[in-house]
Amino acid sequence: MILKFTKMHGCANDYIYLSCFGQEVPHPEKLSIVLSDRHRSIGGDGIVLICPSAVADAKMRMFNIDGSEGKMCGNAIRCVGKFLYDKGIIQKTEINIETLSGIKLLKLHVMNKKVDLVTVDMGKAELLPERIPVVYNGNRIVNEPVIVNGEIYHITCVSMGNPHCVVFCNNPDEIQLETIGRQFEQLSIFPDRVNTEFISVIDSTTLKMRVWERGSGETLACGTGACAAVVAAVLNGYCSKDTDITVRLKGGDLTIKYTDEAVYMTGNAHIAFEGEVTV
Repeated sequence: MILKFTKMHGCANDYIYLSCFGQEVPHPEKLSIVLSDRHRSIGGDGIVLICPSAVADAKMRMFNIDGSEGKMCGNAIRCVGKFLYDKGIIQKTEINIETLSGIKLLKLHVMNKKVDLVTVDMGKAELLPERIPVVYNGNRIVNEPVIVNGEIYHITCVSMGNPHCVVFCNNPDEIQLETIGRQFEQLSIFPDRVNTEFISVIDSTTLKMRVWERGSGETLACGTGACAAVVAAVLNGYCSKDTDITVRLKGGDLTIKYTDEAVYMTGNAHIAFEGEVTV
């Protein structure tokens, strides 16, 4: 069968977007493995389905490179907002998107009749270990030591729809991420695996980040990871609440604000190209 797709990225976190408005997309968990191959197919960090919803303006489903389905993806949901507006499917600048981690509110910033930036209400940060989930006796995990590959790391755990483990370090570029990221992902204390962010604090409003995403490996950006990094930075006393924090990722910058009510993420969304693929 022939599927129409749109290749999009937010901060270089690239996915293959397949609209389910007018076409059926069977077996997305298998399609993601095939289509994400950067040498034999389109290439990307996974696929995203944009679907009709009975409870929101649209529904997003995201599948990682290994075929596993993610509950939330901050960079992808911004691109979903741009797709819906730019394609004329929805013509309003505040929209609701259904995800496996709940309904998210998007504010679309439009320039020359196209969406340029998107602000997402990511909801409240979840700190209870059993809801992240993390195996731990206590109310929250902040700067707790764990041993990985014979070394001690201090972790702060947050869920932003996906489980995140944040580690502060002097220089993320020096981390052997291919090795240590995979080891963090498979730690027994994380029953659903985990995304791991390695963070250096530049100043009170700027963080630098590298990320290892479960099911995908290192990516150039992670929206939920950037949100988790800011929450962890506040909990550890590096940053303040109700302040715009810039998170510098390999693929670009995101602006995150952590409040008592929610975590807000603002970043770009781009269409790279469109096409058809035979599967």
